[in-house]
Amino acid sequence: MERNADRTRKRILVAATEEFAARGIAGARVNRIAEEAGCNKAMLYAYFGSKDGLFDAVFTAYVDAYLGAVGFDPANLAEYAGRVFDYFEERPEHLRLAIWYRLERPSGSRLEAILAVNKSRLGDLEQAQRSGVVPAHFTAVELLALLQAIATSWSSMNPEYGAAVPARADRRRAVVEAVRRLVSA
Repeated sequence: MERNADRTRKRILVAATEEFAARGIAGARVNRIAEEAGCNKAMLYAYFGSKDGLFDAVFTAYVDAYLGAVGFDPANLAEYAGRVFDYFEERPEHLRLAIWYRLERPSGSRLEAILAVNKSRLGDLEQAQRSGVVPAHFTAVELLALLQAIATSWSSMNPEYGAAVPARADRRRAVVEAVRRLVSA
């Protein structure tokens, strides 16, 4: 079989996404990732430098996929929250990656992809507040934190709620309505 560097990198990223989502950065094992990707550890290190470098590549790819699927429109934050809800409902492994990132890298080196998207979304929110499209009863960073918390709130419910947790469509409707009320003037 002919070697294909791009195909190998993609296989490594897929395997690493699964491993990091399941076990976090500290719990992930390069041996398992290499085995699942069908390559050796040396190849993984040649492409990504280290386990941390591999996680950074995985997380950056996740951010790119997230942004492409969800977008951001400060003029319709309720539907934005609905799209965030949908994204993570359909890709729970990506939500786990984001949680692991926050847990294991609270003060580590910052990823350029995260810095850029945060700067862009905060700038858009601030502009929307200045123009009166979005009320200014919260700062842009407070509002963004609340939007993300509301959109992902159902994933943090204790399993003991069981049958009391509404169906997906009702959970989404609650997210959208909560954000609609949050940003109403």
